[in-house]
Amino acid sequence: MKKVLITGINGQDGSYLAEFLLEKDYEVHGTLKRNSVSENQTARIDHLYPRIKNNLYHADMCDMASLLSIIKEIEPDEIYNLAAQSHVKVSFNEPSYTLNTIANGTLSLLEIIRLINPSIKLYQASSSEMFGNSCDEDGFQRETTPMNPVSPYACAKLCAYNLVKCYRESYDLFASNGILFNHESPRRGTTFVTNKVVREAIKIRKGLVDKIYLGNLKSTRDWGHAKDYVRMMWSILQLEKPDDYVCATGSSNSVLDLCEYVFSTLGLDYRDYVVQDSRFFRPTELRNLKGCPDKLNKAVPIQYSYTFESMLDEMIAYWEERINA
Repeated sequence: MKKVLITGINGQDGSYLAEFLLEKDYEVHGTLKRNSVSENQTARIDHLYPRIKNNLYHADMCDMASLLSIIKEIEPDEIYNLAAQSHVKVSFNEPSYTLNTIANGTLSLLEIIRLINPSIKLYQASSSEMFGNSCDEDGFQRETTPMNPVSPYACAKLCAYNLVKCYRESYDLFASNGILFNHESPRRGTTFVTNKVVREAIKIRKGLVDKIYLGNLKSTRDWGHAKDYVRMMWSILQLEKPDDYVCATGSSNSVLDLCEYVFSTLGLDYRDYVVQDSRFFRPTELRNLKGCPDKLNKAVPIQYSYTFESMLDEMIAYWEERINA
């Protein structure tokens, strides 16, 4: 039985990855960042608790000692580094913390692996935000597209991305980057635009709120489902050699498209309820993201379980049930 450590196991991606790896008979371990409201801390993984209750550890990505002690105790075969301060707008308010959790946290993992067991495989959660507003002539972003980040979050992710490449080449580590484009689910944080739109639209239909306030409606994103993306993460570490791969659907939709689909599904016209608010614009806007997953698809054929629409349908059903309750 392989052992795996998932940093940030209680996040959206960590919870789906834990489910997926348990199905593959992994012994799953994970780190949590302690907060004072313990009831909310493991909400996404409570259904897995009987199988992982003895394998959860409090750790901070800014504290190398805590990571070292956990890895020495577990002796994992694979590590998936998913822990981060992951909200782009928050990164402008907390740039130092964002850099420390992402860049220095990744560096700590690489150093620990190098020093105690170079055979451990590392998956690093990189981000499409690293590209900024760069794209190729055909409108896609690829592994070879120049990276010009436009937020502290993206800068931190690019630093971690390059550290992984550096350690892989310098110390012959099996360390790979998955450059993940936007991926959503009912477990997505409610401050992210997809779940925000779905939840508030349902509240509007029920008469609980009158309006929803959003930023740039013209921005486009390559949106997929987190379940599909965690399978890509695992597939990357099963390849013969480590490398860097774009994980994407290859199609994009605008925030306007998102609003139109969600509101129309609920029998509403988004134009009556959506208000653009300058508070939700970024200091530097990231206009369009659309990934080309050809490199990964050639290495291991990608299977998508969701479309943009079916993903939103699942999120709508989830929030309708929750708000009704």
